[in-house]
Parts: sequence; C-alpha cells; structure tokens
Amino acid sequence: VVNGRPPYLALVLAFSFGFYGLLMKQAGIGAVPSLAVETAVLAPLAAVFVVATGGGTAVSHGLGHLGLLALSGVVTTVPLLAFGAAATRVPLTTLGVLQYVAPTLQLLVGVLLRHEAFGTAQVVGFGLVWAALAVFTADLVSARRRVAPIAA
Repeated sequence: VVNGRPPYLALVLAFSFGFYGLLMKQAGIGAVPSLAVETAVLAPLAAVFVVATGGGTAVSHGLGHLGLLALSGVVTTVPLLAFGAAATRVPLTTLGVLQYVAPTLQLLVGVLLRHEAFGTAQVVGFGLVWAALAVFTADLVSARRRVAPIAA
C-alpha cells in the first residue's frame, strides 16, 4: 500500500497457503502420502519449466552445488511433512494462529538484532494484523467458554 498498490504477492501467498491448509484438513490423508502425490504431480511440471527456461544448474557447478541442492530438498520436505501431519490433527483455527509465530520471530530478529528499518507503514500493518488476531482469539476463547459446561 505504501508503494501505491496492494501487496499482491503477499495476498496470493497468504491465501494460497491458507487454501493449502484447508485442503490438507479436508483430504484427511497422512502427511507422507499427500506430499508424495503433490511431488508426483508437480515435479514433472517443474522439470519442464527448468529445461524450457535453461535454468538448470544441478550438475553444471560441481558436487558441492549438487549436494546443497539435495539438502535443500530435505530442508524443504521436513517442514511440509510436519505441517501436513499437523493439518490433519490440529483444529484449523489453531493452525492458523500458529502461522503468526515464525513471521513475528523473524520481525523481532530483523528489527532487534539486525537493526532493519521498521517504519510507520510496517508498524501500522503489524499492529493491525496483531489487533485482528487478538480480536479473533478473544472471540474464539469466549465462544469456547459459552459452549463448555461450568464445573461446580
């Protein structure tokens, strides 16, 4: 918004990951089978893209580069497996709230340790997101208290 237009990339990422979590929840299949299906469907498309654009560097930069590429697959797969497993076991509202932890920690590291700029627009945006999250959480807690029987 500061740049005169909506943050399209951020909105697409937020909605696509939220939709992904919803699909994982609705599918009700395990993390490993679902990730296997995703990989089987998307890997050929990715391979075609890499070949078509000439962007493949897996073997042209030596074994060190190839090793890092292989390790990046593991580093990417482990969090996806954990998310897939959690999506079938944890309520979607809880999963959604937990998605705010990593960006908040990244913000704190950036501002407090790396002395990154944190201007007015960022403060307002961050404040609005966390205010909405606080309202959502308060409503969720209030609704659960109304439903739960009072123990005497």
